[in-house]
Amino acid sequence: MAKKIEKARPGTMKKVLGYIGKYKLLLPVSILLAVISVSLTLYIPTLIGEAIDLIAHINEPEVGSIDRITGVLIEAGLLIAVTAVAQWLMSTINNKISFGVVRDIRNDAFSKIETLPLSYVDRKAHGDVVSRVINDADQFAEGLLLGFTQLFTGVLTIIGTLAFMIYLNWVIAIVVFVLTPLSLFIARFIASRTYSMFKARSEYEGAATAYINEIVGNEKVVKAFSQEGKTLEKFANINAGLEKASLKAIFFSSLTNPTTRFVNSVVYAAVALVGALMAIPSVNSGAIVALVSVGELACLLSYANQYTKPFNEISGVLAEFQNSLACASRVFELIEEESEIPDKTDAVKLSGVEGNVSLKDVHFSYVPEKPLIEDLNLEVKPGMRVAIVGPTGCGKTTLINLLMRFYDVKEGSICVEGNDIRDVTRESLRESYGMVLQDTWLRAGTVRENIAMAKPEATDEEIIAAAKAAHAHSFIKRLKNGYDTVLGEGGEGLSQGQKQLLCITRIMLSLPPMLILDEATSSIDTRTEIRIQKAFLEMMEGRTSFIVAHRLSTIMGADLILVMKDGHIVESGNHKELLDKGGFYSTLYNSQFAH
Repeated sequence: MAKKIEKARPGTMKKVLGYIGKYKLLLPVSILLAVISVSLTLYIPTLIGEAIDLIAHINEPEVGSIDRITGVLIEAGLLIAVTAVAQWLMSTINNKISFGVVRDIRNDAFSKIETLPLSYVDRKAHGDVVSRVINDADQFAEGLLLGFTQLFTGVLTIIGTLAFMIYLNWVIAIVVFVLTPLSLFIARFIASRTYSMFKARSEYEGAATAYINEIVGNEKVVKAFSQEGKTLEKFANINAGLEKASLKAIFFSSLTNPTTRFVNSVVYAAVALVGALMAIPSVNSGAIVALVSVGELACLLSYANQYTKPFNEISGVLAEFQNSLACASRVFELIEEESEIPDKTDAVKLSGVEGNVSLKDVHFSYVPEKPLIEDLNLEVKPGMRVAIVGPTGCGKTTLINLLMRFYDVKEGSICVEGNDIRDVTRESLRESYGMVLQDTWLRAGTVRENIAMAKPEATDEEIIAAAKAAHAHSFIKRLKNGYDTVLGEGGEGLSQGQKQLLCITRIMLSLPPMLILDEATSSIDTRTEIRIQKAFLEMMEGRTSFIVAHRLSTIMGADLILVMKDGHIVESGNHKELLDKGGFYSTLYNSQFAH
């Protein structure tokens, strides 16, 4: 485990320092303020010690007087005020650096999500990704801020107090110097063993977030199948694991504070004992003298406290920093995930697309050992309506993913207008398609904004015309504020059919040269579906269209029907031809009307 920590920490720290480097102009200012704050904080005890000695000799006018005492106390008060201002400015700058770094990391993490291949999104729990970007980044911010706040000042305080103690009394300085590092060794020993514990806690937090996200989004299904008990049981197991990991990490990291405080108390007691012995007057060369005055002893005790306190704080920072590094490493794991293959440097931009699409010897599989699509060939001419049918898992949606280049083919090629889609920009390829999927997606915003996503510059007249063509205008007008009705996340407040109609309206608005309709009317009632099919016929006129459907009655008018089974096209033709063959399509079609 120790080896794992050694590998994880340096790499993570190097990346963190890379982000901090963007604020190199603020760092020197923060360090300067730390120097001012620490210097003044260390000088103040000297003034207090001087005031104590003056008070002790108040009856000796040549040594102590009210005016001198007052002057020293006023000076100390002014320095305390300046120290407070310096510490406030330093904290403000440290906040700026810490939360600026976390903002940059979050931006990079979210940018990475936008470039990740769909294979990553499909295999990762979405809640875990959210937890990395939000929770782990927050934990990292807290640890980083703690480091900035206490690390600089702590190191400077240790150096400064040691220098002052050597100046005042080197014997006591040696006593403090020898004993205090024990707390740092203890803290380091504990901290080196807590990294993996905090990392495990972060992983459990990600798992809990992912599971909550999954259940909240599918609560109807849970209740419909009476799975409340099993759901609670599974969450209880995850939660118990989180509790165990948290207790273990917190318990071991919390040992740091009491152990270092114990060492600090030993140091303070040793200074008090040695200082008291040295403060006792003794006969030296016939004169009664004390090696340390009462004021100097008070000053040394204050310095002993100030010297040991940073060790305690730094040890706490080390323990907390293990948590922040564990969280940072999870965020960096996301940021360093391999992005989808970028467009080629000489990639062309598709233009003047008419709808010529060809697939030649296409092979594809999500998992190498489980082939899905093999040796697929297809030639589609402009304006053709191509329906893709077959049993679940035969490769229908996978074919759509390949056409849109959400996934790249393993072998063979897919061409649009004679261009291999791997040689064109993804943006121009996807702009050439209009997609209506079975799963609807609406963002938080007005109905108008959701429709206009397909064409941001569209006028109100164009939006209304598209809604009428999609048979969505009537239900939109019945909403509280019509097209200005604000929808919640995911279109909250609308039925599934209404959400689908809005998604169809988007495509009606943009009318790209090619269309993909993946179970586009699955969530719409039969009467509305008939009207939508008429609208689709108008929309598909002159446009190459790929239609995926389980209800075969919806694709009877297609120019070409591809019947897929186990990743292969087993039959092709129009509806009548395929029925006359009496093959697999005929069996599928007739099974939908069997008693």
